Amino acid sequence: MKLLFMHASVAGIVAIVLTGCAPGPDFRPPELHTTGYYTASPLPSHTANAPTDGGAAQRFAFAQDLSSQWWTLFRSPELDALIKQGLADSPSLSAARAALREAQENLRAAGGALLYPGVDAGIQATKQRASGESHGSRGSEYDLYNASVKVSYTLDLFGGSRRRLEALRAQVDYQSYQFEAAYLSLTANIVTTAIREASLRAQIVAARDILAAEQKRIDVVKRQFQLGAVPRTSVLSQQSELAKTRVMLPSLEKQLAFTRHALSVLTGQLPSKGKLPQFRLDSLTLPEVLPISLPSALAHQRPDIRASEALLHQASAEVGIATANLYPQITLSGSYGTQATDAGYLFNGESVIWNLGAGLLQPIFHGGQLTAKRRAAIASYDRAKAQYRQTVLKAFQNVADVLRALDTDARTLQAQAQAETAAKATLDLTQKQFELGAVSYLSLLVAQRDYQQARINLIAAQAERYSDTAALFQALGGGWWNRASASAETASKRVKTDRPVTAGSLHRGGSK
Repeated sequence: MKLLFMHASVAGIVAIVLTGCAPGPDFRPPELHTTGYYTASPLPSHTANAPTDGGAAQRFAFAQDLSSQWWTLFRSPELDALIKQGLADSPSLSAARAALREAQENLRAAGGALLYPGVDAGIQATKQRASGESHGSRGSEYDLYNASVKVSYTLDLFGGSRRRLEALRAQVDYQSYQFEAAYLSLTANIVTTAIREASLRAQIVAARDILAAEQKRIDVVKRQFQLGAVPRTSVLSQQSELAKTRVMLPSLEKQLAFTRHALSVLTGQLPSKGKLPQFRLDSLTLPEVLPISLPSALAHQRPDIRASEALLHQASAEVGIATANLYPQITLSGSYGTQATDAGYLFNGESVIWNLGAGLLQPIFHGGQLTAKRRAAIASYDRAKAQYRQTVLKAFQNVADVLRALDTDARTLQAQAQAETAAKATLDLTQKQFELGAVSYLSLLVAQRDYQQARINLIAAQAERYSDTAALFQALGGGWWNRASASAETASKRVKTDRPVTAGSLHRGGSK
């Protein structure tokens, strides 16, 4: 009867170990209620076009997947090469990759410690002296040799170890998506910085052209002044206008130098040694087809949202850990070895020693510490859930903003192109009339300023379309899920937009 009871007890313990409860909530991503649109009112099927460089109409291709190398849509070999260099040498990307490796190794280390027994082998040799006081004799000295193997294992009866591993896996997921976010940020920053350089170069060229034209006009005004056709104030006004245009150049050149320095750093080079191509707006092609993910897929494609979801998952596991700490912990231990006072007898059969043990630790009174920690873990989960929701909302706002910006950018460029054409025609006509004495110098000055401003505004509008196009690809997640080198962790969690997702309850004790 006693033997039967022992067998039943052992079977019960094994069953508990194998089917033990995992305390706390089983994590499921929060349910997202999205609409079929990013904006309150539907977008047009395509944008406006303009008769100028970068003025092609762009078509919104909804439900179309995005390439992982989206920057190739700008059709710039120099840009492709620069991004390739940045991906290879960027310190920020290397740091994100190292953080991912660190999280993976921490998970492996914890898995070995929590899932398997700890086994240690040791050999020890000591020289000891025993007191002879208790035996009424002189003390004696002797050598003691010991060789043993020790095994210890904590039973995961209540799932605390499993929740710890779950939290570490969530941390690996978080670092995976942080790496994807760093990858996306790096590529997007290189593209937008290159576009900025191209815009500054175009503005410098425009400023120099305007300077050359104004220098010719000042020569004409000087001749007219010598002939008595205009007063000296006209000459002085034209010289002032020339000086104002010259002031623009140093500022533009400084911004260009800073932009080049930024490109060097983004690609992992010192500004003094960076061998960078020169970018111009006419060397870039504006993508005419814009692939746009469905709103229901965005939360599964944005790295920042997935990273926030991983933190939420980790917080959920922490609730389970705090709950498991309320329950008993059972540790099994044992050792087997030999012990002798002479090394020659160390492995003799008579010197064998062994022990088996089991310990149980049941928290009884900790001044409310353990329950308070569980409540704190639940509050941390609630905070992570609110932050996740905020991240999702900001992501949808980001996409909506960029989509509206692309629509208005196209109409702005169309208007700026018309304004620049009209300003140029007005300036040419006013210049001829001024040379014939038909209009005053003030009219020429106004026409000059209007054209100068119209040309600079046109360049800025062109660059804005390129930049906002790159911003759209970044806002949609950059297509990392289509990249062959995406990490195994992230690749295994690719989009399944039709999966049911509900929030698990936090305030119940646990679930099987």
